[in-house]
Order: sequence, then structure tokens, then C-alpha cells
Amino acid sequence: MKALFFALLASALIIACSSEEEVPMDHVDYDATEIAEDRAAKDELFRGESSPIPADARANFSGLRYYPPDESYAVLAWVEPFAKPDTVTILTTRGDDPRRALRVGTLQFTVKGRKGTLVGYQFVDGSDMNQWFIPFADATTGKETYSVGRYLEILAVDEADSVLLDFNRAYSPYCAYNSDYSCPLVPAENRLTMAIRAGEKTWK
Repeated sequence: MKALFFALLASALIIACSSEEEVPMDHVDYDATEIAEDRAAKDELFRGESSPIPADARANFSGLRYYPPDESYAVLAWVEPFAKPDTVTILTTRGDDPRRALRVGTLQFTVKGRKGTLVGYQFVDGSDMNQWFIPFADATTGKETYSVGRYLEILAVDEADSVLLDFNRAYSPYCAYNSDYSCPLVPAENRLTMAIRAGEKTWK
């Protein structure tokens, strides 16, 4: 499925370090060229028949809008899995389609001098147990970026570790382009007060 393809594009590499140590930024695997190539590939996909862009708008589709790649938004996050993940209900853009998910762990990070914490989830339907799903909203949400929020994924983490959290990979769900799709809403615990000016913007 195309949605899974782009979820995989957003996956982060796991990088081992101690939570007490400052990890040099040159250990972060950031590649602006790769990000640009992935964005171009997604635009090409969205011009095709399987695009979530409505058919009547597809002819005039000139590509998605993004913030320029910015290495300062590719940060190391300290990840701590929960010993006993609890199950929660995540509401969606369509009220008749709630999703059950496990709260599997927290990610603590610093972006441009500001600290933040996000919670990672895995849906109980087992759609992809190799990844953590990280929906988030920030100070750009509903202004520069999609009003519901944006998504990231990282590879699943079994023990406390640090991972690359690259907000340049943040993407909008399909419901940003077409209301026929049902997309998870961002839980209150994943609403950041800072502005994350990286990744995908509103598409028009």
C-alpha cells in the first residue's frame, strides 16, 4: 500500500547512546538530498490514479508544499518504552471510526533549545508492529500545517535508547487532501507548544 510506503520513508534509524551523554550532531543521519528525492517521488505518486488528491483537482496538482530541509529539526530523542503499555482509544476525523492503540513509550527531545515530549503508539490491529506511530500537533497546526496535525514513525524500540527523530519527515495524513479518508486525531498528550517548521505544510 502506498500509505505504508511513505510511512517507511518516515522511519528513523536507531542510534545507541546513554541518556546522560551529549551525542554529537554529526552522529545524526541527516540527508537533505534524500529528503528532496523522497518528496519528488511522493509528488509523482500523487499525480497518479491512486492519489488521495480528488480527481477533479489532480490535473492542477503542482506538488505538495514543504518547509525547506533543515538539519536543526533532525534531533536525537531519548526513548523509554513503557513496561506495561496501556490501551487507549484514538478518535479519528470520522467519529464512527475510533482506533484502539497501545501507548508504547515516550520520546524526549530538544528542538532549537526547547524541550518536548511525545508518546509513541502501536495500533492493536497489528497493522505494523515494527514501528511506533507518532502523531503530533504544534504551534503551526491549523495555520501553516494541516489543522488535524501531522505524523511521524520510528522503528519500534524494545529498551531505553536514543533514536533519530527527523521532523523534516513529518507528513500530513490522507484526510488533509480528501475528506473521504478517516485519519487518527492527535491525542492531547502529543500537542507541542513549540513551532515545528519542518516537514509538510498545508497542500494548498
